[in-house]
Amino acid sequence: MAGKVRNLLNRDGRYFARLVIPKELRPFMDGKTELRKALGSDYRMALKMLPGAVAVLHHDISLGERRAIDAGERNVTVGRYPLAPDQIALRSYQDRLAQDERARNITPAWAAMSIDDDLVAQLRRGMAGELRDDELAELVDHRIERFRQIGNTTAERGTLEWRTLARAICIAEYEALERVAERNEGDYTGTPTHPLIVNAVPPADELPPVSLTGLLTDYISAKRLVGKGRGADKRWTPVFADLRKFIKHDDARRLTDDNLIAWRDERMKTLAPKTVADVYLASVRTVLSWAVANKRLPSNVAKDVRQEKAKKVRTREPGFTLPEAITILRVASDYRPKVTDNPANNELPQTTAAKRWTPILCAHSGARVSEMTQLRKEDIRKEGDAYVMRVTADAGTVKAGGYRDVPIHQQLIDMGFLDFVDASPTGPLFYRAAKGRDSVKASQMVAGRISKWLQALGVVPEGVQPNHGWRHRFKSVATEIGISDRVADAIQGHAGRTAGDNYGDVTVIARKRAIDRLPTYDLNS
Repeated sequence: MAGKVRNLLNRDGRYFARLVIPKELRPFMDGKTELRKALGSDYRMALKMLPGAVAVLHHDISLGERRAIDAGERNVTVGRYPLAPDQIALRSYQDRLAQDERARNITPAWAAMSIDDDLVAQLRRGMAGELRDDELAELVDHRIERFRQIGNTTAERGTLEWRTLARAICIAEYEALERVAERNEGDYTGTPTHPLIVNAVPPADELPPVSLTGLLTDYISAKRLVGKGRGADKRWTPVFADLRKFIKHDDARRLTDDNLIAWRDERMKTLAPKTVADVYLASVRTVLSWAVANKRLPSNVAKDVRQEKAKKVRTREPGFTLPEAITILRVASDYRPKVTDNPANNELPQTTAAKRWTPILCAHSGARVSEMTQLRKEDIRKEGDAYVMRVTADAGTVKAGGYRDVPIHQQLIDMGFLDFVDASPTGPLFYRAAKGRDSVKASQMVAGRISKWLQALGVVPEGVQPNHGWRHRFKSVATEIGISDRVADAIQGHAGRTAGDNYGDVTVIARKRAIDRLPTYDLNS
């Protein structure tokens, strides 16, 4: 029996994310004892939404914690609410102006007090970087300590980080004194002029967090609505889980390019550059780009974070040569599985059929292996004088989307492929059907078994990808015998190369003429 899901509450068939508010924070959160966020009535959807909802509730509690800290009622972990030096300077500037306004309301003589010229001169020297660390500390360390106490910095005196922050505070203090002098003259229109204050991005304290997990879930859902993104869930979910573990939170608003660079560099210690570039960084960049386009985030911090890949050196052609193709096809046509006395240990007949038929189906169609292993009995039909197989996303997945009809080569018919189809039950030809079974995963699993089987036999040469070797070979043969690129692309499911390719159809008749011109393979060993 499954255990109770943490932070998930069920009330009369409706689900909520729930967090209990610590007792000491309740006075700063309108006296509430807990926070809830509605997740709807669908349990599976509620589970997907839960991490993001809990992050929002934690954010609300953290704001209550900040109010308690400001009131002096609670200690804070150093560095819990980190801000950049310009953001701290902006806050310090705003604090000083707020203090000035309160003083003018409480103490009428405040406006008559003169500004210390020596203090102004020291702040200028501090801004310019002329002061030693001890002089800077005497001038502004009390301000830095305040921001340390409320969790905005961990800078230690004497470090470059501390000195950078100290100079930023000098700028804030100087700018605030300029406003005070202007107010003494009745001018309340003044604004800061130093770029550090002017260009500082205000901290987004009051904005709720944006869950990285939630963004990935929503991105995949949006893609599935238009028939895309089937592989993203499986490949990208572990990547995002790894990123969350590395940065120790799930808030996309708090994610920085420095975080991603550090994550990239750490993963480069154990992963190939291509994996880091094309899976790890690319997945995060794509999802964050989608989030920006859909107004979920203001910017994509992964936009410029890249990983250089080594240039691939090709030592041979990417497709099978004729001798290599014949070797594989002979092995496949002669294949007989091992049979034992225990039926449970014997290979499934669907797997045996996949090993026999898939290689030559790929050879005469240029299809991907997984497109052939997902074929169903109902995908094979006769149209006019041609027998055709339909490669369709209804059976599993098609990279280019949609469907395509591929005429069946005469060699396949002569070998008995249509007889095999007729004798098969309705449904998938090359894996066992089961209620609720994912057709994409099932066909890919069979494709993987075929690849491992051929590689174990040593018939797949180094430098050739089993899934693409037939595709490259098909295109090479098509070029040799004069089949046009447009017809070959239509058979293989490649996108048109020009806008003109989108006009008119490459009919089944045209495709059959091309398939009929393909040479047969000599399988007599």
